[in-house]
Amino acid sequence: MARDVPYPSFNFLVEFSTGNVSGGFSDVSGLGSEITVAEYRNGNSKENHVQKVPGLRKNNDVTLKRGIVNSKDLLDWLKEVTEQGTLAKRNVTITLQDETHERDIQKWVLINAFPMKYTGPTLAAKGGTDVAMEELVVAYEAMRFEQVEN
Repeated sequence: MARDVPYPSFNFLVEFSTGNVSGGFSDVSGLGSEITVAEYRNGNSKENHVQKVPGLRKNNDVTLKRGIVNSKDLLDWLKEVTEQGTLAKRNVTITLQDETHERDIQKWVLINAFPMKYTGPTLAAKGGTDVAMEELVVAYEAMRFEQVEN
């Protein structure tokens, strides 16, 4: 039976290829890709318009935000890239779950992802209730879209 109501966007997991769920992410944004289009026309074409030919696919950078927690996974990955100078590519899987967290609905797998930008929290001693948030922007080579079977 088909579902009539869209799934909410607030039940999701972010997992690095290490197999660990790097929990605590509050936002994932930028999932997407686009195909560039080249316009082409033969000089002897009888049609008076260009043909549109698919070109290279470009992937958006994905931004992951989370409240700072005691988790080494993300910081170890950043250290590999920034301090050790390695390219440390990993696959990142983002999984949307149903309301009960018992069933996976859809997955986006970012293939050969690597950190390209890190932003630490804004720290302010005003005594507020803000959460210390960090942000990681990752670039990746390809995205595989998986719809989980029901």
